[in-house]
Amino acid sequence: MLPHRGKPISSKAVTVWRLTGALVALASGVAIGGIIWLLSQFHAPPWLLIVLAGVWMVQAIVWVVWLPPLRQRRWRYDIREEEIDIQRGVWSTRRTLIPMARVQYVDVRQGPLLKRYGLASIAVFTAAAAHEIPALPMEEAERLCCLIAEWAKVVDEDDDRRKK
Repeated sequence: MLPHRGKPISSKAVTVWRLTGALVALASGVAIGGIIWLLSQFHAPPWLLIVLAGVWMVQAIVWVVWLPPLRQRRWRYDIREEEIDIQRGVWSTRRTLIPMARVQYVDVRQGPLLKRYGLASIAVFTAAAAHEIPALPMEEAERLCCLIAEWAKVVDEDDDRRKK
């Protein structure tokens, strides 16, 4: 695993991700419950119904209890004048370095759960992809968005001067 570099995201992310996981578990529980009911109507073996219920329980525990704190501990970001450094991953660690010269625009996003907890995510767009730094305090997200936009603009102006 790569060493932790940069700043962690907000610890409130755990609560938001747990609520999101609970909603996913609820939706999959309804689907699996429907499958169990349907199979029971066709006299499926009881062990199959128990296995399906067990799979749902494991999935719910993983998404609600285990995964959110692990994701929060592994997320790191660092915004420097030359680049944005994002590190994330639960099973394998991925590190992305985004040069400021490649940043086309930056966006602050806030869904209902993030808004409820005073959090926002930053989306950084390049020509190749979009990168996200999730669950930052709203004030921090707005400040970083302005900072990235300013540094990306400065880099673009420097590139234009060099070309002339």
